[in-house]
Amino acid sequence: MAHQYAFAIGFRRKRGDQTLDVYFPKIYFNEQQPIVTTLCKKIPDHTFCQTLTQEDLTLIEGKLPHASLFKSLLTQQHPYLTQDIVLFYLHQLDQPVATAEEGYFKLQLLSQRHVKPHGVSLDGIFGKLTNVAWTTSGPILPEDMPEQRLKALASGQELSVSHVDKFPYLVNYHIPSGVRIASGSQVRLGAYLGEGTTVMPAGYINFNAGTLGNAMVEGRVSAGVFVGKNSDIGGGASIMGTLSGGNAHVITIGEKCLLGANSGTGISLGFGCTIAAGLYIYAGMKISLYNHEKEPVNLTGDRVSEGQNRVKAIDLSGRNHLLFIQDSQTGKVICMTNPKTIALNQELHQN
Repeated sequence: MAHQYAFAIGFRRKRGDQTLDVYFPKIYFNEQQPIVTTLCKKIPDHTFCQTLTQEDLTLIEGKLPHASLFKSLLTQQHPYLTQDIVLFYLHQLDQPVATAEEGYFKLQLLSQRHVKPHGVSLDGIFGKLTNVAWTTSGPILPEDMPEQRLKALASGQELSVSHVDKFPYLVNYHIPSGVRIASGSQVRLGAYLGEGTTVMPAGYINFNAGTLGNAMVEGRVSAGVFVGKNSDIGGGASIMGTLSGGNAHVITIGEKCLLGANSGTGISLGFGCTIAAGLYIYAGMKISLYNHEKEPVNLTGDRVSEGQNRVKAIDLSGRNHLLFIQDSQTGKVICMTNPKTIALNQELHQN
């Protein structure tokens, strides 16, 4: 991976020596080096995280948005958390995650659309992020919740928990332009949502996954999966990711693809592919190939005898204009040339 750099000023919250989260409102990617040199005297040749003082922030007032707000945050105190302002500088994108600060930086690098899924290394991120309870009073360590809840009740406040996880919700850290997200709990920080994406209430997008442009997501886009423009992931549909099940194959969904309701795939789809509702295509599944005249063919499109047209689904991975259906009487899974591509309702994606 070619050398690239990025930096941002962030608001960090800690409990003791554990970093709970870091919010980077704007990441600068291959730009704005004078700000870094102002704070560091020279361009660093390594990744680092530096705590900033009021004097540091005064130096960059007028040069960096939110510098004055960051200064005011330094004067505030929280009864549970310690808070500070940090400069994080990322020297290379292809190195494993070494700290929680780096993990949060890389997740927001993705969600702010500076890099696409798999464009930055997230190796080791689970071991660096802290598992916290995400509450109306900020992130709290799960073991501290009983005491913190009692303190809240004693002061006449209600302490609500949205979830307990290492990953917060995307919408609490960044809202990409031109998207609709019907349920904020369904999209993790680190998701990449292209302009025009609509995520319906039942849709889900994991970190290091997402959409390139206009897309309707009513199903599950698992970690590692990238969906092309003008594709539709139907209600209950599922795409195999790279986090569980031992799957090392990175799956992509091409442009103008349709995964019907409750369908799924463990192989990549090229341009203009459709999987019929209720049908899950997995890599080792036996598929019978037919041409547009319903004649049995092999992988190169040559006519063959029935039975000689059976291939494994993985052999079709990434090919264009495929239609996968299942014979309702025999149960045989069939693949043939897709006669048409889908067209999304443009009104739904004018976000």
